[in-house]
Amino acid sequence: MLQIGRVKVPQTIKPSRKFSRILLILIGVVLIYFPTAIRSETSRNLQIPTFVAVSGSSHISIDPSLLSNTGLSPAPSRIVVPSVGIDLPVVEAKVTDGLWELSENTASHGIGSAYPGLTGNTVIFAHARDDLFGPLRRIGKNAVIYVFTPDTWYRYSVEEIKLVNPDQTENITATSEEKLTLFTCSGFLDSKRLIIRAVPYKLN
Repeated sequence: MLQIGRVKVPQTIKPSRKFSRILLILIGVVLIYFPTAIRSETSRNLQIPTFVAVSGSSHISIDPSLLSNTGLSPAPSRIVVPSVGIDLPVVEAKVTDGLWELSENTASHGIGSAYPGLTGNTVIFAHARDDLFGPLRRIGKNAVIYVFTPDTWYRYSVEEIKLVNPDQTENITATSEEKLTLFTCSGFLDSKRLIIRAVPYKLN
């Protein structure tokens, strides 16, 4: 006759259950902490630099010496780039605490930079939205740019297109020849600045 008695549970099973409980607790802690850590790290990575050591994303550093050059000629009032479908009003950028302010709805002329038709660097900038300067990403060399003032208009030809870092401020400084500089944000997460340099159009 088969006798059935009590069977002792091996002692090794108890630690196994204990280990499972600890493992489940650790998994729970990780699931709670991990999304928070990801959000924190992502927040740090998404801090986008602004153009030239600026105070907020809507201000651009300006050389104080440029402010003495204002009011010498009619300011640009409109810019047209036919090849990429840009046709925008241009306003004078307000200066607050030595910084140019970006307009939310128009292109801006950097007050203190040159006026169209005069020797120097005429600086016009805008946000990189599709309804502002975003289409400049598609512009090509030799493209024609028209800048209008209340009295007349000027035609320029693109000679240089480049991406620069936000701290490369030499692109908006004065020049010894007549130049037109357009700039806006570009690159991954707007971490670069798209610079369009143009010169007065000349017939071949």
